[in-house]
Amino acid sequence: MPAYDKADLERRMHGAVESLKGDLGGLRTGRASTSLLDPVTVEVYGAHMPLNQVATVSVPESRMLSVQVWDKTNVGPVEKAIRSAGLGLNPINDGQTLRLPIPDLTEERRKELAKLAGQYSEKAKIAVRNVRRDGMDALKTDEKKGVISEDERKRLETEVQKLTDATIADIDSVSAAKEKEILNK
Repeated sequence: MPAYDKADLERRMHGAVESLKGDLGGLRTGRASTSLLDPVTVEVYGAHMPLNQVATVSVPESRMLSVQVWDKTNVGPVEKAIRSAGLGLNPINDGQTLRLPIPDLTEERRKELAKLAGQYSEKAKIAVRNVRRDGMDALKTDEKKGVISEDERKRLETEVQKLTDATIADIDSVSAAKEKEILNK
């Protein structure tokens, strides 16, 4: 059985792009988005749970998030978790609902976020390059085992490189769009 699996390489490279999109989705751009609160975990019932398992997060208007806590006894822990998550959000307690006004971003904060977006992008590119390396290694292994010829290995290496280039181009375009959104240009 050949060690090289094109479908697996494509799946892993696509996974790196999807992971990047998830990371970038969590960056605050001055517009309200439910994904802003994805990293928040709340300590309730003696366990740490994602916020979306104890409350409903919605966007009633462009610069406001609303967190409807299902169990009234959890409002305090949810409010505390949001405050301590380092997102720069200050919840306003309305009984069982928390309102989160989204503050304007300072120029300095925008630059920090753009830099962070660049770091996420680089992390995704490294992941893609690692997948490419695994693919190239698998092709060399297959050639040594006699599963494929040298010409076939070279042809498939070109294919892997094209896939890598296309995926890196995807990463660049996703990252550039997010940076543009952050810097508000």
